[in-house]
Amino acid sequence: MKALIVEDDVKVALFISRVLSEEGWVTDQCTHGLDAVRQARSVEYDIILLDWMLPDIDGLAVCRELRRAGSVAPIIMLTARGEVSERVLGLEAGADDYMVKPFEIDELLARIGALLRRTQGFGRLVVGVLEIDRLRRVVTLESKPVDLTGREYALLLCLASQEGRVVARSELLAQVWATHFDPGSNLIDVQISRLRDKLGDHAWMIDTVRGKGYRLRRDSP
Repeated sequence: MKALIVEDDVKVALFISRVLSEEGWVTDQCTHGLDAVRQARSVEYDIILLDWMLPDIDGLAVCRELRRAGSVAPIIMLTARGEVSERVLGLEAGADDYMVKPFEIDELLARIGALLRRTQGFGRLVVGVLEIDRLRRVVTLESKPVDLTGREYALLLCLASQEGRVVARSELLAQVWATHFDPGSNLIDVQISRLRDKLGDHAWMIDTVRGKGYRLRRDSP
């Protein structure tokens, strides 16, 4: 199990890292938000412990960027901010849990365990011969790995999580590109085409519904 600790207080980060290591975790540490974004995009983490106040961009921005890029790694925000409104901001940004400093390390370990048990429940998404491991962001087709970019993965996950339902272009833009308007570009069409290419003989699984959007199906036409 791998954990990313994003904390600019080196002593706090080292303490958490030492405790997690004793529990069998492998840990990486970042003190800056931009470094955390880059790190989380290149390594699959089972948990991310994210401080709100960072030297460059704050934890909210980090969280939003990771979710925008398609990351489903569980995130616990660690912060001295304890107001209800601030907790709501953290959760709305994409965090899964929130702990106010100072906290007891035993509670942190308990929350990590509880969060992992919940995420294991939706860890695998299966649509016919297509399987998505949401915890590790691995896609297989007929048990063979499919190499996807972050955007392609986010697009496929959006369609697969709503299997059989037509997903409107506006919804895809909002969930995958974090924008609520279609500027008239062929942005979605290009990504769908690339995704179909990678599905090969199963490209038919992504169905175009003219004038409405796209849907993912398990049965061939």
